[in-house]
Amino acid sequence: MTTFASATMRRRRMALALAGLLSLAAMPAFAAYPEQPVRLVVGFPPGGGGDLYGRLIANALGKTLGQPVIVDNRAGAGGNIAAEAVAKAKPDGYTLLLAMSGNLAVAPALRPQAIPYKVPDDFTPVGLILEAPHGLFVAHNSRFRTARELLDAARTQKLSFASTGAGAAAHIGMEMVKKEASIEMLHVPYRGSGPAITDMLGGQVDCFFATASPLVGQVRQGQLRLLAITGNARNPAIPDVPTFKELGVNVPVTQWYGLVAPAGTPAPVVKYLADHLGRALATAEVRDAIRRDAATEHNLPMDRFGKFIQEDIARYKGAATPALLKEISP
Repeated sequence: MTTFASATMRRRRMALALAGLLSLAAMPAFAAYPEQPVRLVVGFPPGGGGDLYGRLIANALGKTLGQPVIVDNRAGAGGNIAAEAVAKAKPDGYTLLLAMSGNLAVAPALRPQAIPYKVPDDFTPVGLILEAPHGLFVAHNSRFRTARELLDAARTQKLSFASTGAGAAAHIGMEMVKKEASIEMLHVPYRGSGPAITDMLGGQVDCFFATASPLVGQVRQGQLRLLAITGNARNPAIPDVPTFKELGVNVPVTQWYGLVAPAGTPAPVVKYLADHLGRALATAEVRDAIRRDAATEHNLPMDRFGKFIQEDIARYKGAATPALLKEISP
């Protein structure tokens, strides 16, 4: 006589067996991944700082995956064009985005209505790649020798700072500095660091706030002076440069880069990509290139990277003021 308990047990065994068969049936779809080149969409033109990091990772990741990772430059709108392209791409693991703080944290935090994608809904995090501090730069012949001198002067004088554009991550970082230090400074946005540095060297603006890594070479050559950086600790590549935190101005935001895939990308594929990204970051070629530019590599995969993005969005939301939102409104 069949009891209720034994019938229930048989149903459970059948369910487990069916699940196992389905799992085995699904394996061939992922076991051979990747079977073709992978596309890495980068929101910068060739030769830019973000593009260089994109190509560095693409080359290293291609070696570990055994398939070429091809960089697809989709420059414009602060990286939002690239993000939109990936958000709409087929979620099969063959299209990835070089995500950054600008398009996956600043824009969703301050201008969600102006971007054609949603964070986190439209993306699956693969892993964080690196963080680079923002820095406060002055000309080599500036009267300001320290960040403290400049901040003190801003309380009694009308000073100006340059950025690479209204709403850029570094611009918002400087707004955080102003808020934390209780100072006012005139914001002068530029289209790129070249014109901003030229005007600063010519005395048209007092300082320049930007991601530090692309400009470390000019600091070492004596063309620029780096007074302070964001983040929680000094950078080993520039140990003499203090953090704003040391000055009592807590500005934790950084410029970061990571990999994300379109939402719906199969979990086994995302895990496979995350594992191989970790291998790429562990190579001396990648590690040394990142550290040389005063950045720091971070093997922060999947869910942990997703949490990191959400925390960064919250930080930028905290910087929003009516005046700032008005300035960056499209």
